[in-house]
Amino acid sequence: MKSFRCRVCGNALYFENSVCVSCGTSLGFSRGEAEIVPVDGLGRYIDSAGFVWHVCRNLNLSGCTWLAPFEGGQCSACDLTRVRPNDSDLEGLGQFPVAERAKRWLLFELDRLGFVIASKAQDPERGLCFDLLSSVAENVVIGHDEGVITIDLAESDDAYRVRVQKQLGEPYRTMLGHFRHEVGHYIEWLLVEGTDRITEARELFGDETADYQAEIDRHYSEGPPADWSRHYISTYATMHPYEDFAETWAHYLHITDTLETATAYGLITVAGVDAFSRFRDLATGVWMPLTISLNMINRSMGKADLYPFVIPDPVLDKLEFIASLRPGRKAPRSLGAGG
Repeated sequence: MKSFRCRVCGNALYFENSVCVSCGTSLGFSRGEAEIVPVDGLGRYIDSAGFVWHVCRNLNLSGCTWLAPFEGGQCSACDLTRVRPNDSDLEGLGQFPVAERAKRWLLFELDRLGFVIASKAQDPERGLCFDLLSSVAENVVIGHDEGVITIDLAESDDAYRVRVQKQLGEPYRTMLGHFRHEVGHYIEWLLVEGTDRITEARELFGDETADYQAEIDRHYSEGPPADWSRHYISTYATMHPYEDFAETWAHYLHITDTLETATAYGLITVAGVDAFSRFRDLATGVWMPLTISLNMINRSMGKADLYPFVIPDPVLDKLEFIASLRPGRKAPRSLGAGG
């Protein structure tokens, strides 16, 4: 995440700010400019080309600060949400803003990395949409299917999420993490399957045509392989090649976004995620030393590690492959051992 400042008074802003707490100026996020901009008393912003933008109609519903092209309309981020809780589901509506906030953060980082995401309205076959479902009255399974990502809004509740995290023995579980993981499935489906990159992917992650249900049953009956930490980023990644890709993709976003944030706020002096020609060099030379420092800071506050993961060499090869999917990024010259 980049560092934002109010254009009126220069006060530091958070990505989610709709009002500057220093000068009281109303704000909106311009996706085209990737900047937080002031809006007038009618919720309007005029960009440098003379186009008029308006506060998203979902500001009060989901806390959306992104600007929409039409008065009374919704922004491009909200356009990606296909299903949300109905107005009578007060619990679901209360959980809805947390999911939407994570989704906007995800879209911002995909924009920054150059991944152009089409909506289902723009591309019904290959586009993306989100079903943000309330599990108050029915069970919701988080997942991805041909561009449709389903998120259980119950994960917005800290107590619920921590309880599931402990039940599954996971070191990390967040709403943003769910979005990053599930969009990894979408990216593999969109940019790897059915392309000339599939052979490389199979060398690293395994054969994605393996029976998914059978692998799930094996994982939950037998657990991960004894040596899983030598080849995978997490135990969940051992379940199936699809999950290995999605888990590794999520860590690619964890790394790139956190490094950009640390740079923007002066914690490190890396000139962006392209400072190294190989992503693995960025991970070993900058990310790993930074996470040791951040983990120690967390421990100094009596908190759990910020990044409770170890990245073995085969995962560095997988991260290198995933980084090569970024538009304009060259494919890795060689592939190492996969999981």
